[in-house]
Amino acid sequence: MSDEQTHGAKRLAITSRSIDGVTVLALTGEIDHDSAGRFEEALVAVQGPAPQRVVVDFAGVTFMDSTGITALVSTYRTLQDTDGWIRIAAASEAVLRVIQIVGVDTIIDCLPTVDGALET
Repeated sequence: MSDEQTHGAKRLAITSRSIDGVTVLALTGEIDHDSAGRFEEALVAVQGPAPQRVVVDFAGVTFMDSTGITALVSTYRTLQDTDGWIRIAAASEAVLRVIQIVGVDTIIDCLPTVDGALET
């Protein structure tokens, strides 16, 4: 069952849907200083007292700087405290490289597809 909401911005669009109790945030555009606030808001919106499970679909992301990394790590820590989890799916080589350079891939699972992230 899918429940969709869209949060728009000039440089970043975020669509949220639920698949079997997992929130999937599909991103399109760039995550940088100007758009990171929207990304953070979408991540905070899926957090709650019960264990939350989140897959962030990066297939449409063309660029991400340290502000996106900060939002991911903050969400990881918050969800870990409630026995939830966050996974990264379908990141391009350029975005995945940023994730790997700072070591986020050692704490957050990075999978090649959304389906793979949902199954793990």
